[in-house]
Amino acid sequence: MSEETGGPAVSGPGQRASLSDVARLAEVSKMTVSRVVNGTGPVRAETRRRVLDAVERLGYRPNPHARGLATGRSRVLGVVALDSVLHGPASTLFGIENAARESGFGVSVASVREPGRARVGEAVDALRGQGVAGIVVIAPHAETGRSLDELPAGVPVVAVADTEQAPVPVVAVDQRDGGRRATEHLISLGHDEIWHISGPCGWFETEAREQAWRDALAAHGGTAPPVLRGDWSPRSGYEAGLELLRHPTASAVFAANDQMALGLLRALSEGGRSVPGDVRVVGFDDVPEAAYYSPPLTTVRQDFLALGRKTFDQLLRLVEGEDVPDRAIVRAELVVRESTGPMR
Repeated sequence: MSEETGGPAVSGPGQRASLSDVARLAEVSKMTVSRVVNGTGPVRAETRRRVLDAVERLGYRPNPHARGLATGRSRVLGVVALDSVLHGPASTLFGIENAARESGFGVSVASVREPGRARVGEAVDALRGQGVAGIVVIAPHAETGRSLDELPAGVPVVAVADTEQAPVPVVAVDQRDGGRRATEHLISLGHDEIWHISGPCGWFETEAREQAWRDALAAHGGTAPPVLRGDWSPRSGYEAGLELLRHPTASAVFAANDQMALGLLRALSEGGRSVPGDVRVVGFDDVPEAAYYSPPLTTVRQDFLALGRKTFDQLLRLVEGEDVPDRAIVRAELVVRESTGPMR
């Protein structure tokens, strides 16, 4: 079949460009466009250039479902995600979608309101029914993690979970290293009694960050006061701050996320205790607003785009039949701002 055919023509206003539109504009066959877009066959350099120029001019975007039918392999990934507006789970989902999109994959998301085994199983079954190439399970909660034990065989699965007990490969930000960095930063400023506002029970991140705080203090001969238990919300951080005001010698706090740190800052301000003059505060996550808190918040940054790329890469390797490590880690980064500035 000849590569050259047809004449220029495009879709009408408001219509999405089709493969046929690209073929007509580039004056080649639809088969040639498919070869260039999917990378499935040899095409002369000059012809490839014309096709790519037409793709750019028309804003053509391949349909992942159609590409899967053409190649015999789905180019859609499934993601089971907790239905949450919390920064961590939502940003993890965004990072995975971004990585998939960059590689020409579509993403089908099945949200679960509760992290139970039945709900996760139903979501996995729904995605399998769509013929996805593989599935990512975002499992920040221990109950979601336990559901991984009952996943059906025959479908590639990667979990985003900070656990070493999962029966499938996992990818995670190193929560313990991040918690250690936060605590040791406060230790380096001369504090040996550091308070901790933890997340809710049952979350992998809660357990890892709290344990890192305890371990860092123990390693440096410091004191671990009673944990102030939060639920990730600013309100719970505010309530923890009210409790902290009952301890006038408290001078350093590691909050397990930035939202709770925000509530803490409000409570301390209302109680007449300045930050960082009287109390130094470190958060976790580096939400976009953290640099604009009053004062700007020292925190631990999680690179969710890197997490998404690593997760997508691991799942794609599984889909291709390759071996992958049981655990892949993305490092966290301490971002120092004014909430841990010099004491008065």
